[in-house]
Amino acid sequence: MVAVSFGMLCVLQLSLNISLRLVCDYNNLTEERDQLQTRYNTLTKEKGQTCWQKFEFSLYFLSTETKTWVESREDCLERGADLVIINSSTEQTFLFNLKKRVWIGLTDSVTEGTWKWVDGTPLTTGYWYDPQPDNAGPTGEEDCVEIYKYQSPLKAWNDLSCENKQLDL
Repeated sequence: MVAVSFGMLCVLQLSLNISLRLVCDYNNLTEERDQLQTRYNTLTKEKGQTCWQKFEFSLYFLSTETKTWVESREDCLERGADLVIINSSTEQTFLFNLKKRVWIGLTDSVTEGTWKWVDGTPLTTGYWYDPQPDNAGPTGEEDCVEIYKYQSPLKAWNDLSCENKQLDL
């Protein structure tokens, strides 16, 4: 009788543990769902004012306002992001196909001729339009990079004065 009672208590304890675990998991999932719904609502609201583009596992914010490179970067940072760092030829092609002149997160403003991404990593693969980069602006200071609509997506970067106003990406 004691053994049967003990066995029933073990089964009851196991059932309670499983039930509590399911309740905790359900509460965590509900909280995560609510956070995602809030983020979705925010993005949907912003989409009415701006343009969002999805590529692979990333979401790109394309402003409808033209800004200098610094203003564009500040706008991105306020959103918890940064100007785009291009990691592949497929990403470059996607961005080129947006058919917009946009700033990217590449500059040589610290050391002339040493191109670095906004996260501090050096440029290893570039998609420059020939003869870019050329520093050929009126001031001879072209330290920021835009994607420009040239003939080829893999030859579309142009160095430009950071004071020019472009869209941010």
